[in-house]
Amino acid sequence: MLIIGCDFHSRFQQIAMLDPQTGEVIERRLEHENGEARKFYAGLPTPARVGMEATGYAQWFERMLAEQGHQLWVGDATEIRAAMVRKQKTDSRDACHILDLLLRDKFPRIWIPSSDERDVRQLLRHRFKLVCLRTSLKNQLHAMAMGHGICRKKKLWTPVGRKELQGLSLGPWASRRRRELLDMLDQLEPVMDELDGAVIQEAEKRPAAMRLMTQPGVGPVTALAFVLTIGPVERFQKSKKLVSYLGLNPSENSSAGKQRLSGISKQGNSMLRYLLVEAAQTASIYDPELRRDYQRLKFRRGSGVAKVAIARKLAVRLYWKLREQPSQVPPTPMQISEDRCQVEI
Repeated sequence: MLIIGCDFHSRFQQIAMLDPQTGEVIERRLEHENGEARKFYAGLPTPARVGMEATGYAQWFERMLAEQGHQLWVGDATEIRAAMVRKQKTDSRDACHILDLLLRDKFPRIWIPSSDERDVRQLLRHRFKLVCLRTSLKNQLHAMAMGHGICRKKKLWTPVGRKELQGLSLGPWASRRRRELLDMLDQLEPVMDELDGAVIQEAEKRPAAMRLMTQPGVGPVTALAFVLTIGPVERFQKSKKLVSYLGLNPSENSSAGKQRLSGISKQGNSMLRYLLVEAAQTASIYDPELRRDYQRLKFRRGSGVAKVAIARKLAVRLYWKLREQPSQVPPTPMQISEDRCQVEI
């Protein structure tokens, strides 16, 4: 099998390939748009193993290699860079470095979700972005109302509150802004309802997600995002590794016997981390143990630290729910409704 180290870019890639007959390392730059890369891999005499760093715009390259019978290994970009001793960084050096890691069996290969899982991830990401947009629209309208002495908080979105908002005496441009913001908000509502239904359907197809929804405060959105993000739970030998993967572990800079801890590392999926923090606030209401922990930490360290700490505890609970035998307890409608509105600030 041919071994190829690939430094992948959006428009081109730099490769380093080991010739199995002569032992010579062949370096070459392949362009993407003119089809040079596709033609090169199609013309290889034997199947190849291609190693590259993780990137967000290589789905077409992965499909192309699979169609041609080649094998793609995706590695952790941070670990690949950390294994490079020299400070000089060029495309050619990067490709040769990846090739060297493949040959020495030290390539930090990572798990890659399937195409179907990626597509469902897009559903969650799309819903999350629209929820953020809806929150932004509401905040802008609320700011306009407060500028005229009206502070109704959530009551501003009731029929009475909206009528009061529309009745404000504003200038020409402020009136236009209010009208267009309300129109965009009205257009988002049916779209959000459709996406909520799609998320529930996708969660019901996965027994692991249904198992997570037995935890109070966790509904289809958080459960589905958790399952699709961590993948096979066997990848994590213990819950501490999962917490680190999600970026909920504290940053550390310890030396000479002195331990220095700071805020969480945030090295992980930001959307799932946000959902866990939101779900933790609901779980701290309905789960007696988490409620005690939240109240204690809130008194000692403040609400911000308490929310993140409960999110970490919640992630550990969900981890062990996936590790244990499947539960037959179905989720309650209350848990589903909690999660549907948990990311609305």
